[in-house]
Amino acid sequence: MTDLGPHTGNEARRRAEAILTTSLVESYDPFSPAVMANPLPFYKALRDHDPVHYLPEYDTFAVSRFDDVWNTLGDVSGAFLSSESSLPLPSTLRTHNDGPVPDPPTEPMGSSNMFGSPVYERFRHATGRPLRPGGVGRLTGWIHDRARTRLRELLDRGEPFDLAQDYGGHVAAGAVCRLMGLPTELAADVLNVVNSSTGTHLTEGGLDKVTLFRRSMEILSPQVAKARADADARSPMVGGLLDMDFAGRELTDDEIAVNLVCVFVGGTETVPKVAAHGLWELAKDPAQLAAVRADLAANAVTARDEAIRYCAPAQWFLRTAREPAEIAGTPVRPGQRVMALVASAARDEREFDAPDEFRWDRTIARSLSFGRGQHFCIGVHLAKLEVAVLIEEFLAGVSDYEIDADAAVRHPSSFQWGWNVVPVRASAARAGA
Repeated sequence: MTDLGPHTGNEARRRAEAILTTSLVESYDPFSPAVMANPLPFYKALRDHDPVHYLPEYDTFAVSRFDDVWNTLGDVSGAFLSSESSLPLPSTLRTHNDGPVPDPPTEPMGSSNMFGSPVYERFRHATGRPLRPGGVGRLTGWIHDRARTRLRELLDRGEPFDLAQDYGGHVAAGAVCRLMGLPTELAADVLNVVNSSTGTHLTEGGLDKVTLFRRSMEILSPQVAKARADADARSPMVGGLLDMDFAGRELTDDEIAVNLVCVFVGGTETVPKVAAHGLWELAKDPAQLAAVRADLAANAVTARDEAIRYCAPAQWFLRTAREPAEIAGTPVRPGQRVMALVASAARDEREFDAPDEFRWDRTIARSLSFGRGQHFCIGVHLAKLEVAVLIEEFLAGVSDYEIDADAAVRHPSSFQWGWNVVPVRASAARAGA
């Protein structure tokens, strides 16, 4: 028998790896079942071998490296806009554009997220006051109380519970209700609406946008009508849109509700997944968990930032070119799209050391988990506060906990690829311990 030696074996391994990498790059489609089940190997292949990857079916460039995503989303020249939505369905992308895409109509006014300046800024200013640092700061005590009370309820049952929905979802949905002026008793309904439509159905990309929009409007439109009739029922967010003069007229109830949907959904979905997954990662490493607990109030904030980088479920944001542009030497024509793969950027070795490791005390100089530029997430301050509070209150309230990894659920999705269900068995911390 001939001994081919270690060098021959290494060469064969390299060839096999090259074949696999080529296959991953060539087969990348954000809406394919393989990518929706686990996009991370595809992202690695794209970053290393085709960082501005053209998808001919969608006339779209998938941009995977941190710096390229950072520069594209941060563009202030107006070259890249969200006029086809930041999250279009594949059926939209299959229709190619012959040139620049005009802004949507304003009669009736749809989501301002599909506009550039100055329309988008006007709506953002009208709704954003309670989401600025001062407004969010005033919610700190309430969020701590809600998280602490909810955790105590769950622990008192003496049964496993879902760390994502029963705990984090309850807190996040309650905060959204408070922002919208909805009774916090509706939090369970709000959570159900969002979870029934995002990442749980393999429709187009794992998102039932029609159902999500309809059911969200069924909750929001009556609240807007109530606030219009009774000034005492107005939350600052709804009131800002009611008081807004847009093109010489008032916005209708439905137009206002449409422009609340983004906060309604985004504020409910992302935070529970990040907090639950972050706590799961800490449970995997007793040394990291002990380090966070050594100074819980301070270290929960640091651990939060790593959880956001490592666990954020949003995969990409789309932009459509309004004028000729270039990304890393690749020309982009007006009407072509750019899919900014923020989840790939979060795992880019060029930006983060050992990015596939969860390190609670990692220094993060730049983050793309909340987007960047004009459409940077309006709820970033609230989301950061909620994740930190959920981590802090959970670790303060339990002595030990164990995640049932076999029962955890991560639905395939082209966009919100996060852990929907994270079962946990936890023991309450002893008083004075």
